[in-house]
Amino acid sequence: MRVLRTPDEYFAGLVDFEYQPRYAEVGDQDGGTLRMAYVAEGPEDGPVVLLLHGEPSWSFLYREVIPVLVGAGLRVVAPDLVGFGRSDKPSEIDDHSYARHVEWVRQLVFDELDLQRVTVVGQDWGGLIGLRLLAEHQHRFAGAVAANTGVPTGDHDMPEVWWRFRRTVESAETLDVGRLVHGGCRNPLSSATRAAYDAPFPGEEYKAGPRAMPALVPTRPDDPATAANRAAWEVLERSELPFLTAFSDSDPITAAMGPVLRGSIPGAAGIEHPTVTDAGHFLQEDAGTRLGRIMAEFVHSHRSAS
Repeated sequence: MRVLRTPDEYFAGLVDFEYQPRYAEVGDQDGGTLRMAYVAEGPEDGPVVLLLHGEPSWSFLYREVIPVLVGAGLRVVAPDLVGFGRSDKPSEIDDHSYARHVEWVRQLVFDELDLQRVTVVGQDWGGLIGLRLLAEHQHRFAGAVAANTGVPTGDHDMPEVWWRFRRTVESAETLDVGRLVHGGCRNPLSSATRAAYDAPFPGEEYKAGPRAMPALVPTRPDDPATAANRAAWEVLERSELPFLTAFSDSDPITAAMGPVLRGSIPGAAGIEHPTVTDAGHFLQEDAGTRLGRIMAEFVHSHRSAS
């Protein structure tokens, strides 16, 4: 596996994101190691909130959420997925698989950081990975927040807007990451913000992760990840762990998944599930502060009830 690492200078001068990165090594599942980056903020003894981003963003996405959670006394851990942000970037699309991404995050948060009683927050691929981890390691978790995400098995077709996104990512000669994030927001992004989403990718050879992820979403019943996701659903449909959905009102990709999660997971019963208004797929960009307050209230409420 040939691995690329974005030079630090590409992250100089990021707008509103002065958090210092931390690093840990995980096995690349090919005989070597990968360096994963993460942000860790807030009191060491505070309740842990794990913020998982999706495609094609990185932990920068949570820059308005993090200070709200820290201000509420929570410990925040926000990794960059392998292939994204400051984390190492395997250079071939075939280096990436759903199973590998689940395992890379598992190694980081459990083997390296030894996180316990975690509330996982997953948006987009952050949910596809985070909810798998929750199902496979329930004893490590205190709850979950699903925000514009799901656990697809390929038994139901994805919406046409997602298929257009996938075709764009697969066929674009030059993949404009900042533009992709911009297109998933209700509100326009500043040039500095778009530049921050472009920063991890100084050349096309660095973009195997963003290129790979759409094709890793299970879209047929015989997908390589379908069996594991079906097994995850079997656990989730019995799970009493507190489960909150915080979906936006303007995301055509995931809108149908919110009711499915709320109706299927016992831990979602009896909880008020807010709709984040005036927000698109990347609701952290459109409503980061509001989303942070929703998360903080949820974490404190289910801790006091336990």
